[in-house]
Amino acid sequence: MCAGLSAVQFALAKQFQAAIAAIAVAAVLDSLDGRIARLLDATSKMGAELDSLADAISFGVAPALVLYVWQFQGNRVGWVVTLVFAVCIILRLARFNTLLDDTEQPPYTKEFFVGVPAPAGGLAALLPLILTLQIGRDGWWNTDGVVMVWTVAIAALLISRIPTLSLKTIKVPARAVAPLLVLTGLLAAAVITYPMFALATALVVYLLHIPYAVRRNHWLADHPEAWDVPPKERRAIRRAHGVGRRLGLRPPMRKVAGAARAVWPRRGEHVRPVALPTDATRMRRGAVRGRNWRRIGLRRNQARPTTSRGDDQ
Repeated sequence: MCAGLSAVQFALAKQFQAAIAAIAVAAVLDSLDGRIARLLDATSKMGAELDSLADAISFGVAPALVLYVWQFQGNRVGWVVTLVFAVCIILRLARFNTLLDDTEQPPYTKEFFVGVPAPAGGLAALLPLILTLQIGRDGWWNTDGVVMVWTVAIAALLISRIPTLSLKTIKVPARAVAPLLVLTGLLAAAVITYPMFALATALVVYLLHIPYAVRRNHWLADHPEAWDVPPKERRAIRRAHGVGRRLGLRPPMRKVAGAARAVWPRRGEHVRPVALPTDATRMRRGAVRGRNWRRIGLRRNQARPTTSRGDDQ
């Protein structure tokens, strides 16, 4: 909250780079406060309420006032636009709090946000200002009309029901830790050297990921068998329902697991669903791998999988 209010003070002093930096700091703190509270065993109902209030100020009120001071000062229509943005942020936070109490949501929904989250929306609304500071001159990207349309569009994404990925549920494989650390170091160097360019690039990449998030959400909604399985098994299910299978094609034979060959079920046939292994049976890795072969429609030791016509998967 203090970082967000400081951004307003920086904007009034025409220090717009400092204002953007203050809002970015607020976004970093917002991603850490819940984790720190859980690590310290200091979670409370009061802390949850303070988190939403701080988000409303830091990512709703502060960006709106920064935009008004920068572009719309003395413009009544501009004031209405910034007011709409602040209201949409608050509505988005209120809906987020109500969804936390909804226990009837499918398991896969925890991997997504409903709409663009408040920190990303607050920074994305400032993208025209960031581009102006980076390029250093006026252009079509900072005209009143473009900034108004952009602000309203981001406000609409905030209150929309478009799914966006939640980074909290992403698990990094062990083999990807080292490349990720290198990428993090390069990103930190870019932020220090070219802060406005790095922030603008990150925001554009984030907005471009939305179509992928929508497609992923729809795929999970149509495949309940992939809701509670590990990422490796989910990838196997996705390959089994790939483009080739939808077109009725058969892949070339290849040897796997010692003389076993990949075979897809015939058209009109459906593989009988196999129950997922429990925690106790997961200790027997060989049995688990055998179930994985049958689940994705492959056969081992030249034995055809048990199939039935007309049964739903």
